[in-house]
Amino acid sequence: MRTIALLTISNIFMTFAWYGHLKYRSVPLYKVILVSWLIAFFEYCFQVPANRIGSYEFTAAQLKTIQEVITLTVFAAFSVLYLKQPLRWNYLAGFALIVAAVAVIFKKW
Repeated sequence: MRTIALLTISNIFMTFAWYGHLKYRSVPLYKVILVSWLIAFFEYCFQVPANRIGSYEFTAAQLKTIQEVITLTVFAAFSVLYLKQPLRWNYLAGFALIVAAVAVIFKKW
């Protein structure tokens, strides 16, 4: 559970680093790059321990899959709440297909 909590916090930081500047298009690019890098530093402070701790329980492929599902969840909320952009049915369908991949990756074959 610690791994998932840390990855969630990490993804919140990274989503703001990658997409938060889209609300501030008038700010010069060099400034948003600098701020994004500063935010990304904090993302790494959670992501690296999450993967280290998680590596005792999950394979690298499983960790990446968990991270991607968390990323989609965080991004969906961010897109609606912060960017005020709607989630369309085809976005949700695509996200669902990616989540379906989790079942394939985590199934014991």
